Amino acid sequence: MIHWSLNPEYAASAVATVFGDIDRVFALEGDLIAHDSLSCVLRVSAGGRRYYVKRYSGTGKNHRRRWFGLRRWFGPPRVRAEWQNLLAFQAWGIPTATLVAYGLERRAGAFIRGALVTEEILDTLDLARMNALDDPRLSDCHWVAQVSRQIARIARTLHAARFAHNDLKWRNLLVTGGLSPKVYLIDCPSGGYYRGAILEYRIIKDLACLDKLARRRLSRSQRLRFYLDYRQQRRLTDEDRQRIGKIVRFFAGRE
Repeated sequence: MIHWSLNPEYAASAVATVFGDIDRVFALEGDLIAHDSLSCVLRVSAGGRRYYVKRYSGTGKNHRRRWFGLRRWFGPPRVRAEWQNLLAFQAWGIPTATLVAYGLERRAGAFIRGALVTEEILDTLDLARMNALDDPRLSDCHWVAQVSRQIARIARTLHAARFAHNDLKWRNLLVTGGLSPKVYLIDCPSGGYYRGAILEYRIIKDLACLDKLARRRLSRSQRLRFYLDYRQQRRLTDEDRQRIGKIVRFFAGRE
């Protein structure tokens, strides 16, 4: 059984002939951007634009972590979680990559392969890359404040929906150029919904992931401003101080 969806906005364009079904997508060749035991990412040109094709096949090498291989039959495919999360971001008003096409193939109930295609977001660079390049914009307080407020809103929106990204790192935040930067959230195959103490733990993890590079690049006042924007408060409460303590200690001993 094959489930494949093409964004209606692309149905009448040349893109439809390139990404129209799962067989065509798995036959594509392009620039290899990343790969692991579970997936690979290609950059493909079509109709004068560039697209990112993420293809999943198998369940990875570590069968213990993949439920001893049983996830192929019983677990939710990672590719499905990824496209559902991107659609959720769009519904919540979080800027993200436009989903062009997505779907998967099952045989006898078992996951065989799946893919999703997103359109390239022009004139963007991820924050981790900017940090590695020592981009001068990261030393511009006004620019940092604009970006920080947007990231705080993104994180707050996710968490208000009881959703945690689980990999909310600088590399997954794209920023446009120019004097008025716009932040996009991308790449979320492991995000999910939680409740209670588990949700709080995941929230702390998300914020700790953001702070991992922030504490090396930004000032304490900039990091505090981010947290206050995230909480939509002017001052910290005792509860906030306890949570911040957990955030800054989250990766202690793991780095």
